Amino acid sequence: MSFRTEFPNVPGAPKELEPVQQAMLAMSYGVHVIGSRDADGSLNAMIADWVMQVSFEPRLVTASIENDARTLRYIRATNVFSVNMLHEKDGIDIARKVVMPSEGRKVKGRSHEHAQVVHHKLEGLRYELHESGVPILLDALGWYTCEAESFIPAGDHTLVIAKVTDGGMLRSGEMLIERDLGWEYAG
Repeated sequence: MSFRTEFPNVPGAPKELEPVQQAMLAMSYGVHVIGSRDADGSLNAMIADWVMQVSFEPRLVTASIENDARTLRYIRATNVFSVNMLHEKDGIDIARKVVMPSEGRKVKGRSHEHAQVVHHKLEGLRYELHESGVPILLDALGWYTCEAESFIPAGDHTLVIAKVTDGGMLRSGEMLIERDLGWEYAG
C-alpha cells in the first residue's frame, strides 16, 4: 500500500512526503523551552518538542536533544536544566524568539560572518533564575527543573534522562502543542 500527499509549492517546503514521514508527522507534541546554563554561568534556551515523563518513582523525564546543540553541551557540563511548558494562548511569541539555533553556524548556507553570530535567546524574555541556576520563564504555563542522570545516544539526538527536582504552575490553561503552531519536528 502506498500513499503520497501533495503539498502546495511553498518555498522551502517539500512537494511530496514519503508515507512514513506523513505518519510520523501525525503525532502531537507539546512545545517546551529547555533552559540551561554552562559551568561558567552562560545561559541558553531552546525549543524542544520531544520531552516526556518516563517514571513515577522516581519522577523521571526524558528530553531528546540534537547532538550538536549548545543546550546538550551545557547540560553535560552542569547536569541541570529547566523545562518550561508554553501556554496555548501566547506561547507562540516565546517559541518564535527561541526557535532558531543559538549558534549561527548551525543554519546551513549562512555566510562566514553570520555563522559566527551567537544569539542570546533569553534576551527580551521575562525569566528568573532557579536556585539551580537555570532560567524559569515567567510567562510559561508551568515549569520544572531537572538533574540529568544519564545520556543515551539516539541517532542524531541524545536522550537525556533526568530526575525532576522542583516545579510549579504559573498560569491556568492548556499547553501549546506543535500542531497549533503549524510547525513540525518529526518524520
